[in-house]
Amino acid sequence: MEASTAQSGSQTLFRGLDVIDVVAEGAIALQPLSDRLGLTKSTTHRLASALVDRGYLTFVAREGYSLGPKLLELGWIAHQQMHLPSIARPYLERLATATEDTVHLGILEGLQALYLDKVPGRRRVVIGSRVGERHPIASTGLGKALILDHDESSWRQFHNMTGGGADDFAIWLERMRVYASQGYAFDLEENEDQIRCVAAPIRGAKGEIAAALSVSSAAQYMNDARMRILADEVRDVALQISKELGWTERAGRPRKG
Repeated sequence: MEASTAQSGSQTLFRGLDVIDVVAEGAIALQPLSDRLGLTKSTTHRLASALVDRGYLTFVAREGYSLGPKLLELGWIAHQQMHLPSIARPYLERLATATEDTVHLGILEGLQALYLDKVPGRRRVVIGSRVGERHPIASTGLGKALILDHDESSWRQFHNMTGGGADDFAIWLERMRVYASQGYAFDLEENEDQIRCVAAPIRGAKGEIAAALSVSSAAQYMNDARMRILADEVRDVALQISKELGWTERAGRPRKG
Protein backbone atom coordinates (compact mmCIF):
# COMPACT_ATOMS: atom_id res chain seq x y z
CA MET A 1 0.00 0.00 0.00
CA GLU A 2 2.83 2.39 0.96
CA ALA A 3 4.75 1.56 -2.23
CA SER A 4 1.66 2.29 -4.32
CA THR A 5 1.11 5.61 -2.56
CA ALA A 6 4.76 6.58 -3.05
CA GLN A 7 4.59 5.69 -6.75
CA SER A 8 1.44 7.77 -7.16
CA GLY A 9 3.08 10.70 -5.40
CA SER A 10 6.17 10.49 -7.62
CA GLN A 11 4.00 10.40 -10.73
CA THR A 12 2.15 13.52 -9.60
CA LEU A 13 5.45 15.27 -8.89
CA PHE A 14 6.86 14.42 -12.32
CA ARG A 15 3.65 15.59 -14.00
CA GLY A 16 3.88 18.87 -12.11
CA LEU A 17 7.46 19.32 -13.28
CA ASP A 18 6.34 18.56 -16.83
CA VAL A 19 3.79 21.36 -16.52
CA ILE A 20 6.54 23.80 -15.50
CA ASP A 21 8.77 22.66 -18.39
CA VAL A 22 6.03 23.32 -20.95
CA VAL A 23 5.05 26.70 -19.45
CA ALA A 24 8.73 27.71 -19.46
CA GLU A 25 8.51 27.80 -23.27
CA GLY A 26 5.92 30.61 -23.08
CA ALA A 27 2.46 31.47 -21.75
CA ILE A 28 -0.06 28.79 -22.65
CA ALA A 29 -3.79 28.24 -22.18
CA LEU A 30 -5.28 25.20 -20.44
CA GLN A 31 -6.36 23.23 -23.51
CA PRO A 32 -3.04 23.50 -25.40
CA LEU A 33 -1.23 22.72 -22.17
CA SER A 34 -3.37 19.62 -21.71
CA ASP A 35 -2.67 18.57 -25.29
CA ARG A 36 1.09 19.03 -24.89
CA LEU A 37 1.14 16.94 -21.73
CA GLY A 38 -1.15 14.22 -23.04
CA LEU A 39 -3.33 14.54 -19.94
CA THR A 40 -7.03 15.18 -19.48
CA LYS A 41 -8.13 18.76 -19.13
CA SER A 42 -9.30 18.19 -15.55
CA THR A 43 -5.99 16.61 -14.47
CA THR A 44 -4.01 19.41 -16.13
CA HIS A 45 -6.18 22.04 -14.43
CA ARG A 46 -5.66 20.37 -11.05
CA LEU A 47 -1.89 20.28 -11.45
CA ALA A 48 -1.64 23.84 -12.78
CA SER A 49 -3.93 25.21 -10.08
CA ALA A 50 -1.78 23.64 -7.37
CA LEU A 51 1.31 25.24 -8.90
CA VAL A 52 -0.46 28.61 -9.07
CA ASP A 53 -1.38 28.30 -5.38
CA ARG A 54 2.28 27.75 -4.49
CA GLY A 55 3.52 30.59 -6.68
CA TYR A 56 5.31 28.41 -9.24
CA LEU A 57 2.88 29.54 -11.96
CA THR A 58 0.63 32.52 -12.54
CA PHE A 59 -2.65 32.58 -14.46
CA VAL A 60 -4.03 35.47 -16.48
CA ALA A 61 -7.38 35.24 -18.26
CA ARG A 62 -7.09 35.08 -22.07
CA GLU A 63 -3.32 34.59 -21.77
CA GLY A 64 -3.06 31.38 -19.80
CA TYR A 65 -0.33 30.10 -17.51
CA SER A 66 3.16 31.54 -17.18
CA LEU A 67 6.02 31.09 -14.76
CA GLY A 68 5.43 32.49 -11.29
CA PRO A 69 7.44 34.53 -8.76
CA LYS A 70 8.42 31.49 -6.71
CA LEU A 71 10.57 30.22 -9.58
CA LEU A 72 12.25 33.62 -9.85
CA GLU A 73 13.01 33.47 -6.13
CA LEU A 74 14.38 29.94 -6.36
CA GLY A 75 16.40 30.83 -9.44
CA TRP A 76 18.05 33.69 -7.57
CA ILE A 77 18.80 31.45 -4.59
CA ALA A 78 20.25 28.76 -6.87
CA HIS A 79 22.42 31.38 -8.59
CA GLN A 80 23.70 32.62 -5.23
CA GLN A 81 24.51 29.08 -4.12
CA MET A 82 26.39 28.24 -7.29
CA HIS A 83 30.08 28.89 -6.83
CA LEU A 84 31.75 28.42 -10.19
CA PRO A 85 35.14 27.08 -9.02
CA SER A 86 33.42 24.56 -6.72
CA ILE A 87 31.17 23.35 -9.52
CA ALA A 88 33.97 23.19 -12.06
CA ARG A 89 36.70 21.70 -9.85
CA PRO A 90 35.79 17.98 -10.25
CA TYR A 91 35.67 18.41 -14.03
CA LEU A 92 39.01 20.21 -14.06
CA GLU A 93 40.62 17.47 -11.99
CA ARG A 94 39.31 14.71 -14.25
CA LEU A 95 40.48 16.59 -17.34
CA ALA A 96 43.95 17.13 -15.84
CA THR A 97 44.18 13.42 -15.02
CA ALA A 98 43.01 12.34 -18.46
CA THR A 99 45.33 14.68 -20.38
CA GLU A 100 48.22 14.77 -17.86
CA ASP A 101 48.39 18.50 -18.60
CA THR A 102 47.68 21.67 -16.60
CA VAL A 103 44.07 22.87 -16.59
CA HIS A 104 42.95 26.45 -15.92
CA LEU A 105 39.58 28.05 -15.18
CA GLY A 106 39.06 31.78 -15.72
CA ILE A 107 36.59 34.59 -16.27
CA LEU A 108 36.59 37.89 -18.15
CA GLU A 109 37.56 40.73 -15.80
CA GLY A 110 37.50 44.03 -17.65
CA LEU A 111 39.92 43.60 -20.56
CA GLN A 112 41.83 40.72 -19.00
CA ALA A 113 41.36 37.07 -18.09
CA LEU A 114 41.23 36.40 -14.36
CA TYR A 115 42.39 32.90 -13.39
CA LEU A 116 40.08 31.34 -10.79
CA ASP A 117 41.57 27.86 -10.54
CA LYS A 118 44.52 25.78 -11.71
CA VAL A 119 45.05 22.02 -11.61
CA PRO A 120 48.67 21.07 -12.39
CA GLY A 121 49.32 18.20 -14.78
CA ARG A 122 51.60 15.20 -14.30
CA ARG A 123 54.19 16.25 -16.84
CA ARG A 124 57.34 18.06 -15.75
CA VAL A 125 56.23 21.27 -17.37
CA VAL A 126 56.23 24.59 -15.54
CA ILE A 127 53.28 26.82 -16.49
CA GLY A 128 53.85 30.40 -15.36
CA SER A 129 50.38 31.14 -14.02
CA ARG A 130 48.79 31.50 -10.60
CA VAL A 131 45.24 31.65 -9.30
CA GLY A 132 44.21 35.29 -8.93
CA GLU A 133 46.48 36.49 -11.74
CA ARG A 134 45.22 38.43 -14.73
CA HIS A 135 46.48 37.60 -18.19
CA PRO A 136 46.02 39.24 -21.62
CA ILE A 137 42.94 38.22 -23.54
CA ALA A 138 44.37 38.25 -27.05
CA SER A 139 47.46 36.12 -26.37
CA THR A 140 45.97 33.40 -24.16
CA GLY A 141 43.79 30.54 -25.30
CA LEU A 142 41.54 30.96 -22.28
CA GLY A 143 41.24 34.68 -22.96
CA LYS A 144 40.25 34.14 -26.58
CA ALA A 145 37.64 31.57 -25.54
CA LEU A 146 36.09 34.19 -23.23
CA ILE A 147 35.38 36.58 -26.14
CA LEU A 148 34.25 34.20 -28.89
CA ASP A 149 30.76 35.78 -28.84
CA HIS A 150 32.06 39.35 -29.24
CA ASP A 151 32.07 41.17 -32.56
CA GLU A 152 35.18 42.03 -34.55
CA SER A 153 35.27 45.59 -33.27
CA SER A 154 35.59 44.28 -29.72
CA TRP A 155 38.18 41.76 -30.84
CA ARG A 156 40.30 44.62 -32.19
CA GLN A 157 40.06 46.40 -28.84
CA PHE A 158 41.25 43.32 -27.00
CA HIS A 159 44.04 42.76 -29.52
CA ASN A 160 45.23 46.36 -29.21
CA MET A 161 45.81 45.74 -25.51
CA THR A 162 48.71 43.45 -26.48
CA GLY A 163 50.34 46.09 -28.69
CA GLY A 164 50.13 43.96 -31.84
CA GLY A 165 50.58 45.59 -35.24
CA ALA A 166 48.17 45.71 -38.18
CA ASP A 167 49.74 42.68 -39.86
CA ASP A 168 49.58 40.71 -36.61
CA PHE A 169 45.92 41.65 -36.21
CA ALA A 170 44.98 40.36 -39.67
CA ILE A 171 46.43 36.93 -38.84
CA TRP A 172 44.94 36.95 -35.33
CA LEU A 173 41.53 38.02 -36.65
CA GLU A 174 41.42 35.18 -39.17
CA ARG A 175 42.20 32.70 -36.42
CA MET A 176 39.50 34.21 -34.18
CA ARG A 177 36.92 33.78 -36.94
CA VAL A 178 37.79 30.08 -37.10
CA TYR A 179 37.75 29.73 -33.33
CA ALA A 180 34.35 31.43 -33.05
CA SER A 181 32.86 29.15 -35.70
CA GLN A 182 34.18 26.00 -34.04
CA GLY A 183 33.73 26.88 -30.37
CA TYR A 184 37.31 26.67 -29.14
CA ALA A 185 40.52 28.70 -29.09
CA PHE A 186 44.25 27.97 -29.23
CA ASP A 187 47.30 29.63 -27.72
CA LEU A 188 50.14 28.94 -30.16
CA GLU A 189 53.02 30.02 -27.91
CA GLU A 190 51.65 33.57 -28.01
CA ASN A 191 51.54 34.15 -24.25
CA GLU A 192 54.47 32.07 -23.06
CA ASP A 193 57.38 30.69 -25.06
CA GLN A 194 57.14 26.95 -25.77
CA ILE A 195 53.70 26.71 -24.11
CA ARG A 196 50.55 25.90 -26.07
CA CYS A 197 46.96 25.48 -24.91
CA VAL A 198 43.46 24.57 -26.03
CA ALA A 199 40.50 26.42 -24.48
CA ALA A 200 36.71 26.44 -24.67
CA PRO A 201 33.96 28.70 -23.26
CA ILE A 202 31.65 27.78 -20.39
CA ARG A 203 28.14 29.18 -20.74
CA GLY A 204 25.62 30.36 -18.17
CA ALA A 205 21.88 29.75 -18.02
CA LYS A 206 21.13 32.54 -20.52
CA GLY A 207 23.65 31.28 -23.04
CA GLU A 208 26.25 33.92 -22.27
CA ILE A 209 29.93 32.98 -21.86
CA ALA A 210 30.38 32.90 -18.09
CA ALA A 211 33.91 31.49 -17.96
CA ALA A 212 36.39 29.38 -19.90
CA LEU A 213 38.72 26.48 -19.28
CA SER A 214 41.98 25.54 -20.93
CA VAL A 215 44.48 22.69 -21.15
CA SER A 216 48.10 23.86 -21.30
CA SER A 217 51.37 22.04 -21.87
CA ALA A 218 54.79 22.30 -23.46
CA ALA A 219 54.77 22.61 -27.24
CA GLN A 220 56.49 19.22 -27.54
CA TYR A 221 53.32 17.61 -26.16
CA MET A 222 51.00 19.89 -28.12
CA ASN A 223 51.52 19.34 -31.82
CA ASP A 224 48.78 20.45 -34.20
CA ALA A 225 47.21 16.99 -34.42
CA ARG A 226 46.92 16.59 -30.65
CA MET A 227 45.50 20.09 -30.24
CA ARG A 228 42.71 19.28 -32.68
CA ILE A 229 41.91 16.10 -30.74
CA LEU A 230 42.00 17.96 -27.43
CA ALA A 231 39.63 20.60 -28.78
CA ASP A 232 36.76 18.11 -28.79
CA GLU A 233 37.61 16.88 -25.29
CA VAL A 234 37.91 20.37 -23.84
CA ARG A 235 34.66 21.52 -25.48
CA ASP A 236 32.88 18.47 -24.08
CA VAL A 237 34.02 19.22 -20.53
CA ALA A 238 33.08 22.90 -20.93
CA LEU A 239 29.64 21.77 -22.09
CA GLN A 240 29.21 19.57 -19.02
CA ILE A 241 30.07 22.46 -16.70
CA SER A 242 27.74 24.74 -18.67
CA LYS A 243 24.87 22.34 -18.06
CA GLU A 244 25.69 22.39 -14.34
CA LEU A 245 25.26 26.17 -14.51
CA GLY A 246 21.83 25.82 -16.09
CA TRP A 247 22.73 26.17 -19.77
CA THR A 248 20.59 24.29 -22.31
CA GLU A 249 20.59 24.11 -26.09
CA ARG A 250 17.52 26.33 -26.02
CA ALA A 251 19.55 29.16 -24.45
CA GLY A 252 21.56 29.43 -27.65
CA ARG A 253 24.66 31.50 -28.19
CA PRO A 254 24.15 35.28 -28.09
CA ARG A 255 26.46 37.59 -30.01
CA LYS A 256 27.96 40.50 -28.09
CA GLY A 257 29.34 43.84 -29.13
